Amino acid sequence: MDFSSKLLENAVNEVSRLPGIGKRTALRLVLHLLKQPSENTKYLTEALSTLRNEVKSCKKCHNISDTILCEICANPNRHTEVICVVEDIRDVMAIENTAQFKGLYHVLGGKISPMEGIGPQNLQIESLVEKVRNGEVKELIFALSSTMEGDTTNFYIYKQIEKYNITTSTIARGISVGDELEYADEVTLGRSIVNRIPFENSLRS
Repeated sequence: MDFSSKLLENAVNEVSRLPGIGKRTALRLVLHLLKQPSENTKYLTEALSTLRNEVKSCKKCHNISDTILCEICANPNRHTEVICVVEDIRDVMAIENTAQFKGLYHVLGGKISPMEGIGPQNLQIESLVEKVRNGEVKELIFALSSTMEGDTTNFYIYKQIEKYNITTSTIARGISVGDELEYADEVTLGRSIVNRIPFENSLRS
């Protein structure tokens, strides 16, 4: 792709680093920004800069937050003894949109994937086990995507906490095997949460 401007080329190269954005899409986005009033670009730049510099990780669930405790963990109406284990904030948002879950979350920050060099030590697993060990949890709901990596992560966590007296369940297979939670429709995902099954049953399926 030939550019008449080095500045344009640099901008396109940076935007194309974003996931799912190729060079042509990046060029279209950059040209769109150039056509907008300069203050629009300024607002976007400031929003991204503020996000990068001021965003926090909730000290309790590791969700992305503006404050030390996210709004979900700080909500006194949530069921604190039921924790839904998810990969990242996109899954929290997907489940929250169903309005079917009233417990808390634990965001792992990924899934175990040896091919990508991601092991248990790279995820927020130990802090989850600590919650169980301290008696803070009565039920743990595994809500990772139905992929090999998701199932591996579920099983690893299950083995870490199986000696403790808590209920472990997994979302019902209304979500197709291999699907990511963020792409599931709200009705299907909501039913999967409500109709969750004991985790031990999923091991035999």
